[in-house]
Amino acid sequence: MDDDALLTEQMAYYRAGAAQYDRPYAEYEALQELLTVVDDLPITGDVLELACGTGQWTPRLAARAQSVTAVDASPEVLALARARTTSPTVQFLEADLFQWQPPRRYDTVFFAFWLSHVPPTRLPDFWNTVATALAPGGKAIFIDDGPAAAAYEEVLADQPTPTALRRLDDGSQYRIVKVFHDGQTLTDDLTAQGWSVRIRPMAGNFIGIAEPLTTAGPGESDQNT
Repeated sequence: MDDDALLTEQMAYYRAGAAQYDRPYAEYEALQELLTVVDDLPITGDVLELACGTGQWTPRLAARAQSVTAVDASPEVLALARARTTSPTVQFLEADLFQWQPPRRYDTVFFAFWLSHVPPTRLPDFWNTVATALAPGGKAIFIDDGPAAAAYEEVLADQPTPTALRRLDDGSQYRIVKVFHDGQTLTDDLTAQGWSVRIRPMAGNFIGIAEPLTTAGPGESDQNT
């Protein structure tokens, strides 16, 4: 299966499973505690939230930010996010993050449990998009599963792209991209791409803060060499 087909199936999974999306947040105390780390992160100014899902993180971002632009490709999860988020400073956008380009710059770009769903071949383009979205002095803040989370997934072996099988309550099953990033490897990779990055583990997850050494606005060339 090529990346395009896998990403199409991944999108179908999140659309079909929107009603089940919040279940882990209700069932796992560690995940509930992880939500509270937003209060200790350098989230300021205008915030771009990528892959906002059902808005578990969005109200917490809004409490710290001047404004939040929350983007997701699934209309089903966005409907739930809108119902959860009452702040007038939040704007929701439906867009495919592999196609969409930010029209402006933001002080903070935030994404939780999204990086692991980006195919490795598309990571350089993804990080270029993040850099383009950041205002000078801005930060990318990201949270995701560490390698230990692989024990809780049905990982499919011998796939060209790291893949896991997910099942919904109706018995349907979908393949999704699932990359279990090692903190040190991710730090090294981002450093090589021109980022200053700090990643710390937290209860099987990791929290990263990254700043590009140079930023290029929409339509501008990056002068980083």
